[in-house]
Amino acid sequence: MRYGMHQDYSAYTEKDQEVWQALFDKQAKVLPGRAATAFLEGMVTMNFNRAAIPDFQYVNKVLANTTGWKIEVVPGLIPDDHFFALMSERRFPSSTWLRKPEQLEYLEEPDMFHDCFAHMPLLTVQFFVDYLQALSQLACQYIHHSLAVEVIGRLYWFTVEFGLIQEAEGLRIYGAGILSSAGESVFCLSAEANHRPLDVMEVMQLPYYKDHYQDRYYVIQSYKDLFDTIPVITEEVALIAASYAPDLTEVHKLKL
Repeated sequence: MRYGMHQDYSAYTEKDQEVWQALFDKQAKVLPGRAATAFLEGMVTMNFNRAAIPDFQYVNKVLANTTGWKIEVVPGLIPDDHFFALMSERRFPSSTWLRKPEQLEYLEEPDMFHDCFAHMPLLTVQFFVDYLQALSQLACQYIHHSLAVEVIGRLYWFTVEFGLIQEAEGLRIYGAGILSSAGESVFCLSAEANHRPLDVMEVMQLPYYKDHYQDRYYVIQSYKDLFDTIPVITEEVALIAASYAPDLTEVHKLKL
């Protein structure tokens, strides 16, 4: 799967750079003491800073020297089969467009800030990308079974997008959906938030929310632990695919 697109860095305007700086500054205020150590280290490795929108050529050099991944430029949201096919080949899909100044607080469709700032630093962590690739390969295997893909999507959502990790200094954020949201970065670690140990069997049965904070956050102990869930996930997805017709995607048909 190839889109044949590239980042035209010269096309970014002064307004684009100002949007990047405003979003970067907003997250820089809340993430110290909240973001996972590996994410903060990845930011340094990627040389992400407020001064300029990242250059994907440099990002790809870093990834080539760390985990062997690469950024695949895409126009925006892409179909599930394209999304998982790219990551099964160690190519992370990312848009290159930035939201407008009036969209700083909320944007329904992920833009470059989310794809780049929130996702790419962790692409330098081997066990994390190994989990991402294995999950994507599984999705490709069952891409014509809508319920199996839905279940894998839930795992992606509650881990890659909204996961927390227990570190020696305390609970920290590694999920990109949280890392690009100042409000949820604070809420997810508060006493109000529902923290649960990662249970992939439970996650596979849960719907998720796109329009408000999550009602639970799953906690891992290490990125290796995350990768080590793949055999259990693989077995359960195979059972789901064998037990349900492809068009039976309603939540109530899952084993509750």
